[in-house]
Amino acid sequence: MRRVIAIVLAIAAGAASGAGAASAATVQTMVVGKDRVLRAPRAVTLRSRTVRVRARRCAIARKTPLAALLGTGLRVRLRDYGSCGRRTRDAGGLFVTQVGADRNRGRNGWVYKVGRRAGTAGAADPAGPFGAGGLRAGDRVTWFWCVLGGSDSCQRTLEVTPSSRSAAAGSSLHVTVRGYDDNGHGVTVAGASVTLGSATATTGADGVAALTVPAGSGRLRLGASRAGMVDAFPREVAVS
Repeated sequence: MRRVIAIVLAIAAGAASGAGAASAATVQTMVVGKDRVLRAPRAVTLRSRTVRVRARRCAIARKTPLAALLGTGLRVRLRDYGSCGRRTRDAGGLFVTQVGADRNRGRNGWVYKVGRRAGTAGAADPAGPFGAGGLRAGDRVTWFWCVLGGSDSCQRTLEVTPSSRSAAAGSSLHVTVRGYDDNGHGVTVAGASVTLGSATATTGADGVAALTVPAGSGRLRLGASRAGMVDAFPREVAVS
């Protein structure tokens, strides 16, 4: 009998541990406002959340971009074009109207991307950002202030890629910067500013810049920015 009880307890503990691991899954989330980065990339735990919209308390499914945004701790205001409430499936009509001090104006306002692509579903739609399932552990979520252009597309989001993820101090590191449109189509970006610790450089016509790796050792953040585009998610480079 004791053996049976021990087995049952072990199975229950294993199930609880598995559930804990699942609930601890995180996504990398960055928030870029009109004039500056409001939240540098951080790991946000995927969990169910509740938000107040006017007189309602609305349940938000844990694997949604809106849940990731709420997890950054920034002040978020929403408008409900549906009828949200205790069921997460009723939150699909929620629309972000303000993050921090940056409020939607005219055709410009808040949107999100998962990876390189802009979401095609509401930020709280339990079906996920593209209607094919929710966020997954390790996804990269970018919330940003969109300036809608004449083609009804937001400004491009940058991505920075080093030629190597490790480099010796004093050596030259080549970095490529690309910009992605709403559909995830990328082009090389000239005139982007790239930084690695205290080192800076500017990309040429081919979207490539050469950085001199700063002295020291450890992990440095590699970033990229350009006027009129959304800052890149930083990458880490190991310096020895």
